[in-house]
Amino acid sequence: MESWILRPYRMARDQSQFYRFITSGFLHADWGHLIFNMIAFYSFGGLVLGVLCNGTGAPGIDGFGGTGGIWRFLLLYLGGIVVSDIPTYFRHRDDREYGSLGASGGVASVLFAGVIFAPLNKIYLMFIPIGIPGFIFGFLYLIYSYYQGRRRGDNINHDAHFYGALYGVALTLVFMPASGLEFIRQISLFLQVNN
Repeated sequence: MESWILRPYRMARDQSQFYRFITSGFLHADWGHLIFNMIAFYSFGGLVLGVLCNGTGAPGIDGFGGTGGIWRFLLLYLGGIVVSDIPTYFRHRDDREYGSLGASGGVASVLFAGVIFAPLNKIYLMFIPIGIPGFIFGFLYLIYSYYQGRRRGDNINHDAHFYGALYGVALTLVFMPASGLEFIRQISLFLQVNN
């Protein structure tokens, strides 16, 4: 655990420890943390992988084939783990005690790619039987993560959630610019029907 956890203080003083950007994503604080992340990953991973590989689940969007889609999916997930921790590194590089772990940045990247591909799909939170359209959930998630990241009131790296989500949106739009137009079209239709 100690040799893989993200420790910005140590990393800033020994760049050979930059491997922690990726290894920390394979550690979790406890079973609840791991299970929560993997349920979220499983819930959106199939949709995102299907779209990236063959366009399944996203009208008007072509995929990249099996190998091309899988490589892009890995870049989305693993890149999300790394990129989401870069702001954490800079924020805490002088804090001797700070440590962070978990795959939340990568999971948030995949989750938000799923929201771009299917913004009207309902997202259900644990123990709440009412689904929220993905684009509304995404907006609320970003606000909450940003606020909590500034507040620093708990032991959760909310910055990883926030920056992982932004990375997921940005990379998805780089891979598939048409998905942004389809996202806007679906939300516009939703708003017209519900006004």
